[in-house]
Amino acid sequence: MRGSRRQARASRARPASRPQPGGAAVTLRGHRAGRWLISVRRSTAASPSANSSSARPTNSPTRRRNRSRASTTFPFNPLYLYGGVGLGKTHLLHATAWCIRGREPGRRVLYLSAERFMYRFVQAIRQKDTVAFKEKLRSADVLLIDDIQFICDKESTQEEFLHTLNALLDHRCQVVVSGDRSPSRLDGMGERLRSRLAGGLAVDILPANYELRLGILREKAAPLGIADAPREVLEFLARQISSNVRELEMALNRIAAHAALLGGAITLQTTQSVLRDVLGVKERRITIEEIQRRVAAHYNIKPAELSSNRRAQVVVRPRHVAMYLAKQLTSRSLPEIGRKFGKRDHTTVMYAIRRIEELRPKDAALDEDVEFLRQSLEDSNR
Repeated sequence: MRGSRRQARASRARPASRPQPGGAAVTLRGHRAGRWLISVRRSTAASPSANSSSARPTNSPTRRRNRSRASTTFPFNPLYLYGGVGLGKTHLLHATAWCIRGREPGRRVLYLSAERFMYRFVQAIRQKDTVAFKEKLRSADVLLIDDIQFICDKESTQEEFLHTLNALLDHRCQVVVSGDRSPSRLDGMGERLRSRLAGGLAVDILPANYELRLGILREKAAPLGIADAPREVLEFLARQISSNVRELEMALNRIAAHAALLGGAITLQTTQSVLRDVLGVKERRITIEEIQRRVAAHYNIKPAELSSNRRAQVVVRPRHVAMYLAKQLTSRSLPEIGRKFGKRDHTTVMYAIRRIEELRPKDAALDEDVEFLRQSLEDSNR
């Protein structure tokens, strides 16, 4: 009788498991606040340890180690992404989450903005429920935190995040964080937290290059109903707006709205008129004369030689580069650019632009020169 009673009590205490499709079993762990806590385990005939480990709590260190070994390993932890506004940091975090969930559906991925983290932390303190708050965050296999700069000067929030970060890193769980500047420049951030964030890999997200901006415009044009927009209009926008993708989308939205509300074809002239407030600022900031001075200094020639009739290669190549940059960084027309280079015809300018476009993919040195000059001109006029 005693043996049968012990067996009956053990059967009642043992959590009920139900087989699920795909070789998974769902185990009811307990009841809290009107919800059943459910954990999922993969059942495999060749691995009896998988069944025995399911009896441990979901957030136990041993279970974490087992999950981390079975999952894809990341060489850098934490991964810190930083860059200016509109460069796609949040998109990268979302893409990371979806990629991990697509490849490993069983992994728990948690995304939070730093502002949301702070709000939930304060709410947990007010409701005296900090234990549940900690358990939820530390049960994640992958934690993604966006805009970490919002907790600068928030000492208590920083301390809680540091404890969470340490707990996840100790259990080999991946952490990905984004911010608007590098960890060393996070003023108001505690030294220990800055050191932790910089301890993995810090990646600087740079602005999109010309080819990527052009590709984004082509991709965004179709949903706006302007897929047939002239190529020269999209190229013009990609050349003129290089600071961030949001400004690029704003310009395209304005052109699409103008075409839908007022009618008429989308041309380069209407584009310049619609975006005159945006393009006017850029035109005042970079001039053809400035481009000529910068290119001449880079190639160690005199600026006047760019407008001369010399046909030596040491002058022709810089002249072509200067014309190409003038078309990219200003809104001047081809005839206007030609007049600035010794009253040359617009066909000469067209040839120079086409020549540089053809050579850049083949000539790494030329491509590096052009990109360096473009970046230095834009940086000096911000």
